[in-house]
Amino acid sequence: MTGTAESPESTGTLVLAGTPIGAVSDAPPRLAQELAAADVVAAEDTRRMKRLTQALGVRVGGRVVSYFEGNEAARTPELVEALAGGARVLLVTDAGMPSVSDPGYRLVAAAVEKDIRVTAVPGPSAVLTALALSGLPVDRFCFEGFLPRKAGERLSRLKEVADERRTLVYFEAPHRLDDTLAAMVEAFGEERRAAVCRELTKTYEEVKRGPLKELAEWAADGVRGEITVVVEGAPEQPADDLTPDELVRRVQVREEAGERRKEAIAAVAAAAGLPKREVFDAVVAAKNAARTAP
Repeated sequence: MTGTAESPESTGTLVLAGTPIGAVSDAPPRLAQELAAADVVAAEDTRRMKRLTQALGVRVGGRVVSYFEGNEAARTPELVEALAGGARVLLVTDAGMPSVSDPGYRLVAAAVEKDIRVTAVPGPSAVLTALALSGLPVDRFCFEGFLPRKAGERLSRLKEVADERRTLVYFEAPHRLDDTLAAMVEAFGEERRAAVCRELTKTYEEVKRGPLKELAEWAADGVRGEITVVVEGAPEQPADDLTPDELVRRVQVREEAGERRKEAIAAVAAAAGLPKREVFDAVVAAKNAARTAP
């Protein structure tokens, strides 16, 4: 049995607390209660957390420790030991929910492994806020986090999801936004609709919507602030329009991104609504043609 409400009473509780992504007034009332009641508060940035508690008028009664990417591996056993001893540990990041492109997953996994109860204080989410404001379909979406910094790896990752039908959500640093949007133009096409959401819930909040080409031109002069990019999913393409060469290309893109051929074929077939055998035959025919080519 993994970490549930049925965990032994002698163990503590890990609380993942959502913090404001901009306006402090967005903080849920329970956040202040948990900050005051926690035995240990693990914060991504203790200075930011101090400013947050001052703004909320909360006095933290427990021990405060840092928990960020650089010390996450080393500090996790210490926090698990505290939890095993009955402590209530509150995990907060700089903004949004812990473990969503922020520290937290490692601690959650370790707590679950030890059958320690894990719960959450739901709070603001840049992903959901950007989706809601984008004007793009939100019934089905994929959160892709941050893209690789290197240009080749970034383009490869984007090409991997070029045929994804669901709306895509990315986080990006402002100084890399222009390069990322240019890569999206190359991978998705210049007419694919998107929205760049900047400084969500803050004073200078801005949502720029339009085709990727226009957004890339807009971002070329530089953009500031916290950025979330929402991209429309690929348009449905009738199976009759997918040539064997196109099916092979899609499989190759997935293989280049690290998928095994079997999984790549299955994924392409599912996306196209075709039998796996049809995609497999196209790949084999292309391979045979390459062998016999002069």
